[in-house]
Amino acid sequence: MPNPFNFTISPFDCLNGEQQHLLRRHLTIESLPEGHVLLAPGEVPSHLFVLVRGHVQQWDGEELVASFGPDDCFDGRALVAGKASHRFVAAEPVRTWRLDKVAVGELIAANATFGALLFADLSQKLSALAERHGRHELQSLTMARVDQAAVRPAHTVDAATDVVSVVRLFTAQRVTNVLVRDATVQPPRLGIFTTAGLQRAILSGTPLATLPVGTLASHPLVTVRPSDHLFDALAVMIRHRVQRVVVVDPPADVATGGAAEAEPVVVGILEQLDLLSFLSNHSYLVIRQILEAPDLEALAAAAAQITRVIGLMHRGGTKVSLIARLVQELNAKLFERAWQLLAPPELVANSCLFVMGSEGRGEQLLKTDQDNGLILRDGYAPPDDLAAICERFSAALAAFGYPPCPGRIMLNNPEWRHSAAEFGHQVRRWLLMPTPDSLMALAIFIDAHAVCGDPALLAQVRGEVFALATDNDAVLARFAAAIQAFEGEGSAAWWTRLFSPGGRSEQPLDLKKAGTFPLVHGVRAMALAERIRATGTVERIQALVAAQRLSAEMGNELTESLHFFMRLKLDAGLAAIDMGRPGQGIVMERLSSLDRDLLKDTLGVVKRFKALLRQRFHLDAV
Repeated sequence: MPNPFNFTISPFDCLNGEQQHLLRRHLTIESLPEGHVLLAPGEVPSHLFVLVRGHVQQWDGEELVASFGPDDCFDGRALVAGKASHRFVAAEPVRTWRLDKVAVGELIAANATFGALLFADLSQKLSALAERHGRHELQSLTMARVDQAAVRPAHTVDAATDVVSVVRLFTAQRVTNVLVRDATVQPPRLGIFTTAGLQRAILSGTPLATLPVGTLASHPLVTVRPSDHLFDALAVMIRHRVQRVVVVDPPADVATGGAAEAEPVVVGILEQLDLLSFLSNHSYLVIRQILEAPDLEALAAAAAQITRVIGLMHRGGTKVSLIARLVQELNAKLFERAWQLLAPPELVANSCLFVMGSEGRGEQLLKTDQDNGLILRDGYAPPDDLAAICERFSAALAAFGYPPCPGRIMLNNPEWRHSAAEFGHQVRRWLLMPTPDSLMALAIFIDAHAVCGDPALLAQVRGEVFALATDNDAVLARFAAAIQAFEGEGSAAWWTRLFSPGGRSEQPLDLKKAGTFPLVHGVRAMALAERIRATGTVERIQALVAAQRLSAEMGNELTESLHFFMRLKLDAGLAAIDMGRPGQGIVMERLSSLDRDLLKDTLGVVKRFKALLRQRFHLDAV
């Protein structure tokens, strides 16, 4: 053959050696001129086409529905159905492989994944893709270093400090150990005293208020370097039968029990439980760090671990929906702890801190703009420095990596902190005097999710929305019409780029405008019309299907499309982090052939859903 077949493209990358050999035996290659019809409606196909160069357009009557470029294949569904339903035309001179129908059938019979990726519906394609990802080897942690795990701060006391004072430090700092520095020897010697040593202290018979902790400290320290591998650190713990090691640079010579020539610089303490949590599931470790954080600095260290958790789980094959659910819980705990550290207990008890947008829906993955607000209990007099407290909270989240909201939908904006009654009036104004801005504020608020304080306050205000909006068809129509907000730049533009020859370029695709927003907001509008109070898009879809407002097929396709969009965005975001630069959207040229194919399918689902919404809400008349 003049050209080697590319077995790295989907779905052919799942074939084994024997199956590849079968494929080669049934391949031919041909060149076709511009305008040539490769398949016509009603024609019985005899081959599967795999493009080498050029573009082929798929037409349904006069409507352009898809475009295929190099490494794309078509039309597997026609092979299974027995006849083509669309017209496939060369948009320019093309060169294409032709794979015999008989061989395709044999490959499908021998390889279920190949069959699913070739001709199945969107749900089956994405399920097959998820199965393949699940078979990928988990990200190797054998080379992870000590300084990549959560090393806890070390607290040091003088050897002469009494045990009672040390126990008070344990309580105040929420720790179970301290380093003990003995300066009576040269160079000064470091030991460690833990809660386990309290038993020995009590049994010693000496009053604890006069018992120097130095007499109970363990020597020598068991140490590791920050650059040591975690598995080496675990081996050290096992060898010395200890539950923690001191991270020092440089370390003392634990092998001989001798001291280093100079006093080591202590980096922190690595606990065995933290190490094992890192090697298995970061999330437990991060939650514990958040709950035990004594101050904002410690909380910032925990916040910095969240992105690492996401990357680890994603590369390990965890479903994006499960990652999003975990991230919602981690962020909620983070925001709750930050609010508890900054707000007096009385304010916390008499208010409800809530988040909105993708965070409220449980669909946020990597850190994005803040969207939050505060509802105060009616009749409660907040502290005089409420504005300053809220300003510090917004600044803290920014320091944690959550940028300020460009529209200032956040706690430090007085418009987003009111009493329950005032918030209720605000919601009614959004509904009864709708403007594009007020309807968007309403959309964001409908997704609100309580993270700290009294959630009944949020439920009370959200109830105002469902009590009024569902009786006003005009308001619902204007609310739903937001799905058309990006029609010029988010619909026609990407459709042209996807389906025109040479349409793929380095210019990134704004996936939010093209796919995510119309899907999420359309579902939100239908849920509002049906008085569905769920905040998550998937939960809303399930409720709409149960109420027979969406077909089961459309509901399933919308769910799969949403998760695919989330996965693409996460892939791009993690890649941008790895390269040390901000994400700029989805670059078509960097997508695999399978992802390009799935993107066409999912955006096609959104297009059909928007047509359904136009009919449901009579948007052509708005």
